[in-house]
Amino acid sequence: MLEYPIQRVPAPGETIEVAEGVFWLRMPLPMSLDHINLYLLEGQTGWTVVDTGIRGAETSALWQTIFDHCLDGKPIDQIICTHMHPDHTGQAGFISEHFRAPLLMSYGEYYQARMMNYSMQEKGSWHMSDFFLRGGISQALMDAMSEARSNFAPEPDDLPMPRSYKRLKDGDQITIGKTTWDIIVGSGHSPEHVCLYSRAQRLLLSGDQILPIITSNVSVHPTEPEADPMTEWLASHEKFRALIPEETLILPAHNEPFYGVGERLDELTAHHEHRMDIVLEGCSQPTVAIDLLPALFERKLENHTLFMALGEAIAHIHCLMNRGQVSRALDGQVYRYTTR
Repeated sequence: MLEYPIQRVPAPGETIEVAEGVFWLRMPLPMSLDHINLYLLEGQTGWTVVDTGIRGAETSALWQTIFDHCLDGKPIDQIICTHMHPDHTGQAGFISEHFRAPLLMSYGEYYQARMMNYSMQEKGSWHMSDFFLRGGISQALMDAMSEARSNFAPEPDDLPMPRSYKRLKDGDQITIGKTTWDIIVGSGHSPEHVCLYSRAQRLLLSGDQILPIITSNVSVHPTEPEADPMTEWLASHEKFRALIPEETLILPAHNEPFYGVGERLDELTAHHEHRMDIVLEGCSQPTVAIDLLPALFERKLENHTLFMALGEAIAHIHCLMNRGQVSRALDGQVYRYTTR
């Protein structure tokens, strides 16, 4: 059973010290997942921010409160974004400009984030249309969604991602204050997701790589339609299981800090293996990916959640294809999948 040692969550605009020199703060998100956890690491002369929150005036104002009341007169001197998603990178430009602070990310995540900023402002393409049509999404629904604005889409006044970055690689170490952090890179939820592990303090800043309650979305996207992120995701679980001791406090990007990393990795692996069993059963006859969604997801799916769910269903399918358990055939505009 997972243990949650911290009895309260930080209110907007405040921080809670969870270990020496490590402070937890929380910012709102405008969706059913209504928060993101961010962290401040205290250095000798300044602070390191780990993840930044979503774009927009509300989050910027909360950051200004943190600047004014929680930094003890020291600047933020570097920003680490664990991965590309806009709830993690959305305020990177604002914070970087405010303090002239450099951004640290992995290579793949930085350039994916830059690309995502542009793609969110574009209309669709034949690449995107073909991907979703082959999964079973109708052209009419795609046309309707192209007019809808995502919560993650940038506003005209939002500051862009910083124009340069410092690369973080798997196996790197960085020292902040008295603490040395190992860089551990996972994959699946995003291409090169950075986590920070302190051996001395037994802490893991896990981003979205390991969450205690919800399961991170693992999807195939139109930008890489033949990808197999689920195989990478499951391999990352094994990597973290080997590297992270059980007594480590996990500081995740969502929900609360917890102990029990091995148990949680077991649960995540079992969750996806169970869904692949559902896919195998659903593909006993030639099946379009969208027709698997009612069995895979209990909640109602609409708008952007439908597209995310379809991407995750295809991720399970691609994993099974690479295991040799499912075959694929193009039937007109759609792919039909069949258990071998």
